[in-house]
Amino acid sequence: MKLSRAEEELMNYIWERKKAYMKDLLDAYPDPKPALTTIATLLKRMQEKHIITYKTHGKAREYYPLISKESYFGSHIKGLIKNFFNNSPAQFASFFTEETQLSERELESIREVIDAQLNHRK
Repeated sequence: MKLSRAEEELMNYIWERKKAYMKDLLDAYPDPKPALTTIATLLKRMQEKHIITYKTHGKAREYYPLISKESYFGSHIKGLIKNFFNNSPAQFASFFTEETQLSERELESIREVIDAQLNHRK
């Protein structure tokens, strides 16, 4: 599943709130806010992609996600690794750590995360 940039921005507002009415979503945008019809179109597209759904309360719709943020971005990272790094997480890690010019402290922090995952899996 692939979302456009505008859909991802709106989806982030939904993930933050867990459930939201269209008015809540419109209020979440900074000024200048998009048109209500734009939000409605994005919500419809996201429903068609089975990313969100809604419950009806009277005439209002309360939208909520069908997929977690972690799951969505995890699938994109896996696709990135597959398509750009020969399906090699090691190539991805090498590129990431070299090209982002991380500080020594940031690299140590990443090592701690990896070590914690390794210990958890034992």
